[in-house]
Amino acid sequence: MTSKNLLIVFHSKSGKTSKMCDAVYEGATDPEVNDVEVTRLATQEAFAEHLLRADGLILGTPENFGYMSGQMKDFFDRTFYEVEGQIAALPFAMFISAGNDGTGALTAIRRIAKGYPFIEVQEPVIVKGELKDSDLQQCRELGLAIAIGLEAGIY
Repeated sequence: MTSKNLLIVFHSKSGKTSKMCDAVYEGATDPEVNDVEVTRLATQEAFAEHLLRADGLILGTPENFGYMSGQMKDFFDRTFYEVEGQIAALPFAMFISAGNDGTGALTAIRRIAKGYPFIEVQEPVIVKGELKDSDLQQCRELGLAIAIGLEAGIY
């Protein structure tokens, strides 16, 4: 069996989204998962070649001014045309640290994702306000679900 590649791309300014990303990564690299290689990159470190190698994708962003972070938008700007027509439908999921309700960031990412094409395979984790242990557990579960789904060939 060929190992699958899961790419996690995130941006964090205050550290909240980074903590969420750590939990997603922890879930994706759970000992239950054997045949998935997980790469975690900050948005400015992620490029088209990373997307071209990915079998699955998890995106994490803070909500800034009711939208995704500028760094996440920059990631999309730098990779869209470079991968256009070169990737099959890529399963993806999201986690968002929100000051408001996260819907602006969620809507914008969903709209952009359709053009790649990314196919949303799990409900997003949206954390409003302070980060709680239960939120981090949801992030771990998100990472684990995507990794197990890739390994099992569900996605």
